[in-house]
Amino acid sequence: MGIAKSIRPYHEPAGGWGALKAMGAALIEQHVAVSGMATLARMNQPGGFDCPGCGWADPKNPSPFEYCENGGKAVAWEATARRCTPDFFARFTVSELEAFTDFELEMQGRLTHPLRYDALTDRYVPVSWEDAFATVGRHLNALPDPDMAEFYTSGRASNEAAFLYQLFARAVGTNNFPDCSNMCHEATSVGLPHSIGVGKGTVLLEDFDKADAILIFGQNPGTNSPRMMTELRNAARRGATILSFNPFRERALERFQAPQNPVEMATLTSTPISSRIFQVKVGGDVAVLKGMMKHLLAADRAAQAAGAAPVLDWDFIHGHSTGIEALIADLDATSWDAITAKSGLSRADIESAGAAYAKAERAILVYGMGITQHRHGTQNVQQIANLALLRGHVGREGSGICPVRGHSNVQGDRTVGITEIPSTEFLDRLETRYGFAPPRAHGHNVVTALEAMLRGEVRVFIGLGGNFAAAIPDLPRTQEALRRLDLTVHIATKLNRSHLVHGREALILPCLGRTERDLQATGPQAVTVEDSMSMVHASAGHNPPASPYLKSEPAIIAGMARATLGNRVAIDWEGLVGDYARIRTEIEAIFPIFRGYNTRIKAPGGFHLTSLARERIWATPSGKAQFLVCVGLCEDPAVIDPDALWLSTMRSHDQYNTTLYSLSDRYRGVYGQRDVLFLNRDEIARRGLEDGDQVDIATLSTDGVERALRGFRLIAYDFPAGSCAAYYPETNPLVPLYAHDPQSFTPSSKGVPVRIARSTLQPGAQ
Repeated sequence: MGIAKSIRPYHEPAGGWGALKAMGAALIEQHVAVSGMATLARMNQPGGFDCPGCGWADPKNPSPFEYCENGGKAVAWEATARRCTPDFFARFTVSELEAFTDFELEMQGRLTHPLRYDALTDRYVPVSWEDAFATVGRHLNALPDPDMAEFYTSGRASNEAAFLYQLFARAVGTNNFPDCSNMCHEATSVGLPHSIGVGKGTVLLEDFDKADAILIFGQNPGTNSPRMMTELRNAARRGATILSFNPFRERALERFQAPQNPVEMATLTSTPISSRIFQVKVGGDVAVLKGMMKHLLAADRAAQAAGAAPVLDWDFIHGHSTGIEALIADLDATSWDAITAKSGLSRADIESAGAAYAKAERAILVYGMGITQHRHGTQNVQQIANLALLRGHVGREGSGICPVRGHSNVQGDRTVGITEIPSTEFLDRLETRYGFAPPRAHGHNVVTALEAMLRGEVRVFIGLGGNFAAAIPDLPRTQEALRRLDLTVHIATKLNRSHLVHGREALILPCLGRTERDLQATGPQAVTVEDSMSMVHASAGHNPPASPYLKSEPAIIAGMARATLGNRVAIDWEGLVGDYARIRTEIEAIFPIFRGYNTRIKAPGGFHLTSLARERIWATPSGKAQFLVCVGLCEDPAVIDPDALWLSTMRSHDQYNTTLYSLSDRYRGVYGQRDVLFLNRDEIARRGLEDGDQVDIATLSTDGVERALRGFRLIAYDFPAGSCAAYYPETNPLVPLYAHDPQSFTPSSKGVPVRIARSTLQPGAQ
């Protein structure tokens, strides 16, 4: 906690001894140095628990050390010996807690008792579970319209909890399901179905062992999905081409030292990962993708003119797709000058990437939130799909599209019904099985929920996990809207910022973590999760609960449902919670894709939810994969200011979503601080500034609202011209609510127009 602020370039590879040291320090800091290692030995193992961090897939035959640095930190944070008891809340008012940093809040440890906000003392005080549930029921039943309630879901919730949650909310009468995926990969869920008929990836883990080329767009695997580094290292060592497209030269994209490899550890050697790293301007992804496709098209024409084998997979294109003519016309109409100006890359660089891709018989196209969190995120995703389809890399072994989703079950939540735009078929199944008429109107996503709050149309917010108030855009406007609600409810394991941004009444309901034993009426329970590659497997904790007063997420949801619905809906909430196998039977009844659910999760590694696109069955209106044209290069709104920069918000290495494991970012050489702005030396000099200067950052807003942050330290860093970067969620106040993808409503957190100037904040001021 006491690391001094400094900038010290980090010269070591990703992973390696640095990772082991950092993970060990986290276990020690949480006072679980011995017990934590025992817990880690059960993570991602048969009969154990699934990592509470990222959603990367587990191998069929896991090693004894199937975890990474950040997974270890996530376990340390959850299995901590620290406790946040009622005594802590008796010592501090909520107003006093607001002065704590996000890191300090979570360092208080696991929540131990259900709590309610007492407005007279400005403190959280203990409350019985019965009274907490009654409070929820009282507020929900008093609403003149069920759509005045919002049911938020974090990706950490299990399939069982998510299914009960959507059932509860729809029985109340709303489809308002703002979800963490709205803020990250919704562009995938919206964009890919139009291209290939499914809103998920098409690869399995074993495809990485067979790929000749792996293209990585806008993804930093060493921090956000570190176990992916095993696949990338293996691919690099067997000679596969790995091309990375990212504004940063992320350390893990350069070289990686495998902690599980004794030779690399003993010899202090590492494996080079990327064959080439292309530093794309912020917002220049479509330009790069079109440039690569334009090169493929030219190469194909030249090959056919010479009587050589075609570069494009015309058998696939003619047999499985539609829209190629429009795509070709668009590529022909797009100039190289426009492509290079927008991307920040030379034509030679883009053509070299296209040529390397053209040589691969089997290629995987990986992407992350650097692609999705833009005003044109859906079109970014669809252009990646176009690039894959041109070479027939969907439905081919060792090939496919691989969106790397974040949290460990964000994809599973969607699969079991957490959606604001439910299908008619799904709602019909609910009505037939449970005898109530679920609402048919589309509900709110995160953006539309916040807009409704700002208009005063929402009275109740219930959060199943997560840190909603810190993750949302346009702070402090949206936080102020949350404070005007009648009731806020948070189901959580640890204290976070959202608990301090509360309504007139507020509840904190502490739940079991992924690492803990879940004992219900029929004995120990396991939950299930779906990873980024659509594998569903069981997860069972073994640690004793952090407090005897904790309840499981399904039990908390059932308690709220009973208190709210009474006998109005004939659902045996008590029976479902008593045996989670019954919940899985209900999921199977509503979603036939889960056929044989309870039997299939007993198999090592679980089972795969069939991807129609992987079988080259296209669930699109045309019955074929669809090439989709993006007119132009997805230019952002015109910015007149000649000194404008495009800001990309990002995580540090010691961070997962809004959870901060420290205030440092080892791979980027930043220690003890987060209020920093990364900018290249030329851009710094052009503004008459120097490395280390303090600057203010202001959004170039179009709605007349001032959005600014003061006193950020400039760090000279290898970064594209016209672009800058800073940490999330500190820079969320700069992201306007209106700046979102019009198709998926994903906030444009990776592309915000800003201007910087020497800071007006005096040294030492707050």
